[in-house]
Amino acid sequence: MFTVITVIIFLITYIVIMTEKIDRALAAGLGGIAMLIVGIYDVNKAFVTYIDWNTIALLFAMMLIVIITSQTGVFEFLAIVMAKMVKGRPIPLLIVITTLTAIGSAFLANVTMVLLLVPIILTIVRMIHIPAIPYLISIIIASNIGGTATLIGDPPNIMIGQAVEHLTFNAFLIHLSPIVLLIFFVILGYLIFVYWDKLKADHIDQKKLTSIRARDYLKVTPALPKSVSVLIMTIIGFMLNPLLHIDLTSIALAGALLLLLLTHDEYKPDEVFKQVEWGTLFFFIGLFMLIGGLEEVGIIDELARGLVFYTEGDLPKTSMLILWMTGVLSGFVDNIPFVAAMIPVILEFKDYGMTNLDPLWWSLALGACLGGNGTLLGASSNLVVAGLAAKEKEDIKFIEFLKVGFPIVIISLGISSVYVYFRYLIHFAV
Repeated sequence: MFTVITVIIFLITYIVIMTEKIDRALAAGLGGIAMLIVGIYDVNKAFVTYIDWNTIALLFAMMLIVIITSQTGVFEFLAIVMAKMVKGRPIPLLIVITTLTAIGSAFLANVTMVLLLVPIILTIVRMIHIPAIPYLISIIIASNIGGTATLIGDPPNIMIGQAVEHLTFNAFLIHLSPIVLLIFFVILGYLIFVYWDKLKADHIDQKKLTSIRARDYLKVTPALPKSVSVLIMTIIGFMLNPLLHIDLTSIALAGALLLLLLTHDEYKPDEVFKQVEWGTLFFFIGLFMLIGGLEEVGIIDELARGLVFYTEGDLPKTSMLILWMTGVLSGFVDNIPFVAAMIPVILEFKDYGMTNLDPLWWSLALGACLGGNGTLLGASSNLVVAGLAAKEKEDIKFIEFLKVGFPIVIISLGISSVYVYFRYLIHFAV
């Protein structure tokens, strides 16, 4: 009975979020509270087990850093410099912003990267009067692809790296970065094809842009060097995470609190807190509670364990099924809890005589990270961009993203299948 009720609550909430009839944070919150009211789990379990407070705190901390740094005009400065580099031409700008996003997302948390880049691209597109949505969607796509390349780029990779000792930072770089690079160039070409006709800029607007002095947008106050320094220190801290052995959330919170302390004379903490994307944070909380309901009644575990029964321990079949099942489902169900359920299942495959589980781990990583491009709900970075965009009156529609994102997932998984098969599985094929 509880299983049926949980599925009904999840589906109704998901449909409401898809149709966007009411605010997505409110919809997710109502769905999460419904799980508590009907007794799927209690509030203690929701707060202790299912809500990922590390993710919430990381987002909150980076929002604070970005809010304060943005007050100095540094994002506008960078935006103008980048736009002038490509002379305001929309397609070259798309190439520059997606490449920067992908590279940054590989060596930082991809959520952090989109938090930094969205304010910049919104400034640019308004300056040259071109649509923002193609760039926002491209940032989402590039962040998920780039984040696939390294251990620290995307939460599923971090979870896999923590579960399997020999899958180090360098191992992810060696095994995943070659295919990620290929996928990125293919998808970049696809994005250019999709948005070619929509990205036109008036010649006068481009000329006006080249005449603007980027330095004029900087607010040269004591907060400028302080905020930029703390931002750079935080990013370096993320990059040195494998050496420092300090989790990303602690680094981000330390940076945010330090910056609040250093700049409190110019930017009062109360005013900074008012600008936080609270709707995005509460949406995450509601979503974690919804997925927690599926976990509580065993739906996610059953989906994962059905894999063992279906493949009967055949490595190539298991690897391909993990890749595609994870990739497709990660577009509709947040990839973090799904990967959490899959990790112990894959570890159990040793009992079925599999001695080399690495192809399964790489399939899981590729499927979870690349599958996040399927829908707006597929990955944390998607929701962050959507939240930032909504605040600036640039709403990314669920269906509009689906039309672009889901074909990209199919293309990405197809390329990954060929790569995984010929690099890891061809010797096991019968």
